[in-house]
Amino acid sequence: MMDQQHDQEVKMRVKRISGFYQHLTIYILVNAGLAILDLISDDGVWFIYPLFGWGIGLVAHGLSVFLTEGWTKSWEEKKIQELLDKERRSD
Repeated sequence: MMDQQHDQEVKMRVKRISGFYQHLTIYILVNAGLAILDLISDDGVWFIYPLFGWGIGLVAHGLSVFLTEGWTKSWEEKKIQELLDKERRSD
């Protein structure tokens, strides 16, 4: 049972990482296209605004995938242990 749960957690982690890399790829392609359009037009430098705005979202996505999961997981493990200890004491 624990092996199945562990396998599911690993699959979910891989899926989250894959989602981030898909997001990154789309970000690069779209913003490269916007930069090209901006450079061939004479409307000034406007492509940096979506680049910056979307970049903030991309950084947040990356942090949620690569950093906060460790913090969340350790909190979850502590909470599970706390509840199990509490349950054992009440029996």
